[in-house]
Amino acid sequence: MNLPPIRLFDSHCHLDDKTYNKDLDTVLSRAHQAGVQACMVVGITPASSRKAVEIAGQHDGVYASVGIHPHDASRADEDAIKALRDLAASTPDVRAWGETGLDFNRMHSPKQAQEKWLCRQIAEAKEADLPLIFHERDSGGRFLEILKTEMAPGQTGVVHCFSGNRQELSAYLDLGLYVGVTGVVTIKTRGQELRQLVNHIPDDRLLVETDAPYLTPTPDRNKVKRNEPAFVKTVFMKLAEVRNQAPEILAPIIWDNTCRLFHINKEPLEIA
Repeated sequence: MNLPPIRLFDSHCHLDDKTYNKDLDTVLSRAHQAGVQACMVVGITPASSRKAVEIAGQHDGVYASVGIHPHDASRADEDAIKALRDLAASTPDVRAWGETGLDFNRMHSPKQAQEKWLCRQIAEAKEADLPLIFHERDSGGRFLEILKTEMAPGQTGVVHCFSGNRQELSAYLDLGLYVGVTGVVTIKTRGQELRQLVNHIPDDRLLVETDAPYLTPTPDRNKVKRNEPAFVKTVFMKLAEVRNQAPEILAPIIWDNTCRLFHINKEPLEIA
């Protein structure tokens, strides 16, 4: 039986980052050579969201999200939300709302501001009929409390860079959310718990991502510091190994999951 070639979707990257200013085309070319046929460029401020949309508009197979990261919540206001709303409505390249959520680890914004603008963005995503891209770190259960009270029936999204425990994973799945796995799964010590938990993610809720330029996977991180979409193949291959699933079987499952979440035609759109 002839199996289809592996095609991958980097469900979360930040190609708007200044580290790609000089070689974005080369980065995308390497992604294509690695079988990465689509990627989601994730906005974290109005400015970065605009740049994500610009990048998506210039490259086939590249999509954008709009949002305000919890680190930037203290600078959010209704004008910023309106700018994101207008941006999302301006082009079909915008397929998600976020990155939004709670981060009580670094505390770049006060808890009250993070919670206010998380709730506000959940509501905006509902109005725009867009799935959400969530960020959570050390919120002590508060993030889940907000999702349970604020998300509308049928509303969905992905918890990107999942780093929680078994109970949190179960709660996310009960809410109908998808789970994004990063290069942390490849790191010997830091990824030990994640490697145990990925086996509890149902096939139809699993996504892979780089979070580029951050979280470069092993062994790529031994050669380069900056992560990029091509390295999602490293994440995927480790995930297939840990889950004991054949890559050629798992790849189309994850591709379909990502396209379903972001409401994208399931035919491959090669990055150009």
